[in-house]
Amino acid sequence: MCSICGMIEFEQKNGLNPDVLNRMGMTMKHRGPDQTNAFYSEFAMLHHNRLSVIDPENGLQPMTAEWQGEKYTIVYNGELYNTPELRDELSRLGVIFKTHCDTEVVLYAYILFGERCPEKMNGIFAFGVYDEGKKQLFLARDRIGVKPLFYTKAGSTFLFASEIKALLAHPDVQPKIDRVGLWQLLYLTPVTIGGSGVFQNIYEVKPGYCGVFSEQGLRLRPYWTLEARECHDTPQQAAMKTRELLTDAISRQLVSDVPLCTFLSGGLDSSVITSVAAGEYRRYGETLSTYSFEYEGNKENFQSSLFQPQGDDEFALFLAEWLGTSHTVLTAPTLSVAKKLFDATLARDIPGQADIDSSLLYFCSQVKEGHTVALSGECADEIFGGYPWFYRPGMLYRDFFPWIHNPKARIQLFDDGVVKAEDGYDYMSTVYQQSIRECQTLDTDSFEDQTARVATWLSVSYFMTSLLERKDRMSMANGLEVRVPFSDHRILEYVYNVPWKIKFENQTEKALLRNAMAEFLPDKILYRKKSPYPKTHNPLYQKVVTELLQKRLEQKGGVLHQLLDTKKLQEMLESENTTWFGQLMATPQLIAWLIQFDFWFEQYQVQMV
Repeated sequence: MCSICGMIEFEQKNGLNPDVLNRMGMTMKHRGPDQTNAFYSEFAMLHHNRLSVIDPENGLQPMTAEWQGEKYTIVYNGELYNTPELRDELSRLGVIFKTHCDTEVVLYAYILFGERCPEKMNGIFAFGVYDEGKKQLFLARDRIGVKPLFYTKAGSTFLFASEIKALLAHPDVQPKIDRVGLWQLLYLTPVTIGGSGVFQNIYEVKPGYCGVFSEQGLRLRPYWTLEARECHDTPQQAAMKTRELLTDAISRQLVSDVPLCTFLSGGLDSSVITSVAAGEYRRYGETLSTYSFEYEGNKENFQSSLFQPQGDDEFALFLAEWLGTSHTVLTAPTLSVAKKLFDATLARDIPGQADIDSSLLYFCSQVKEGHTVALSGECADEIFGGYPWFYRPGMLYRDFFPWIHNPKARIQLFDDGVVKAEDGYDYMSTVYQQSIRECQTLDTDSFEDQTARVATWLSVSYFMTSLLERKDRMSMANGLEVRVPFSDHRILEYVYNVPWKIKFENQTEKALLRNAMAEFLPDKILYRKKSPYPKTHNPLYQKVVTELLQKRLEQKGGVLHQLLDTKKLQEMLESENTTWFGQLMATPQLIAWLIQFDFWFEQYQVQMV
């Protein structure tokens, strides 16, 4: 993986500054610690930091190619999983490749197929191609949104980058937040509205979108969307097709010229990936490396709940032994989890998911010591129906996002004269209802099938993108590439149209996935109840973050000192532990998030407008 950024300027002669480009690019050096390079021309400047994974000796970016007298230059972040097929197709059209890396394949795909090129690609990607002949920049982002891509304008200069921090490094881009941005933070974070960068006038290229910036301005369009279609497959046929798609996706994503491992929690999703990967490694006489995550003090303080009935350790160790992997248990020290709240905010560019972020940041730093690429199990719950709102319509057909248990938990702690809580609630409710209307369904859908489609659409469009953003930022902050095989769009396209009675057979969540992959797992793992990403149960953590919050509240210049209602905060701290977002975010996480919020305003010098 890598970082990309660039500046395009058509109106002002000599309006591009190489020093500014370099400053932008170097804010993201963590994403590509192996190589750094830049491209300069009259109207465009492009910057690239490379994390070498495929063909390390070649593939230096920005990469320029000439075709029929015209020049094209690409900066690319991602991995293409159908490189062999696309390379063959391009070769038949006359392309003579100079490298073995997928960057060159993506570049020639644009040259020969134009703006249709993303439709040809299976992978995770964000890239820009400067087309000198047409005097335009082409941008594209993968269908699911695994790789990030943001943009803004500074006067007449168009800017794009993998991370927001690079855009903010431009002297004419100000870190401002308006009321809608503030509402996203206080109601939705870590989820954000599609296309929004939270900061005023900073936007993201939505997943499945592409477009051009030229002298006529910016034009973006969707090249892919999730379509509702009839499916008449039997349960056996659905299981077979799912197995074929998933095993193919995992196998394709094992290609790497640097050390590769998997994240293994012992849950269904990571176990499926690890089992297929371990089998592939055994075919070549190799042993797969696996990692599971634990927290200091959890064995002594773990508390079972409906959503987290047991810890992961027993299951991860059991499966690692069953598969014969080289397994390592990483344990996050409590003080490190608290300390890295600040680094996690910097990595994400907004206050995110508190210690759920900071712990992953720590774990990725440890994995990076031995590996450069990892496979992880994100996206399965959103695609196969692993969340309760898939089968509890009451959670879905209300006026707010179903995974937010208490929408007003955060915002009610703040000065209502500033945040306008009710206005914000109404706005977010409107966004939610509009999102439901955008979901494609069929007139022939039963109520259960329609509910499953809406649940999938919302989960993929919002919840999943926030998890993918978290995984990308926390891993790439350490120069670690994490691939997510379940995000293969072919899997989503197929499973979206499988009838709900097959996906929820015998009232079992993710039944289709379990039936499809039964031959790869022992029953102990195959039928394990869903358990989310682990969190700390150590009471020391709440004590530490409470003390950190108190110190920040004492800083009279801080945004919390200005806006937080300390009386309401105290009432919240003295009340029973309340879940306010998803399954993992309770009182300790709300305290940690407030710390991140205050630090973010301070560190980024955010201005409210």
